[in-house]
Amino acid sequence: QVQLVESGGGLVQPGGSLRLSCVASGFTLDYYAVGWFRQIPGKEREGVSCISSSESRLYYADSVKGRFTISRDNAKNTVYLQMNSLKPEDTAVYYCAAGGITTLTKEYYEYWGQGTQVTVSS
Repeated sequence: QVQLVESGGGLVQPGGSLRLSCVASGFTLDYYAVGWFRQIPGKEREGVSCISSSESRLYYADSVKGRFTISRDNAKNTVYLQMNSLKPEDTAVYYCAAGGITTLTKEYYEYWGQGTQVTVSS
């Protein structure tokens, strides 16, 4: 069964850090680009960051550049999103997705996880 599972979300104070993990099962993540997206109620799901299968291409939304870092460990079938200097506006459900194209456009992704909640609040 093809599955992506996110973990690492939680409650953190402004300025704090979290590291999200996205673990794949039922397929080899090596061959896929992986993206991180986030969504708050009533708004469109937006692209945060993505990484190509070879790690040669990394893209970030302007709102997270310099604060978030995406990486992958193909041996562990896992992609990470290190989030530093978190702000209240980063509060959202974060999703990882796998697809054939390295892009922040969600329509190009084939497989999706269930999401993990990130809340930034004092």
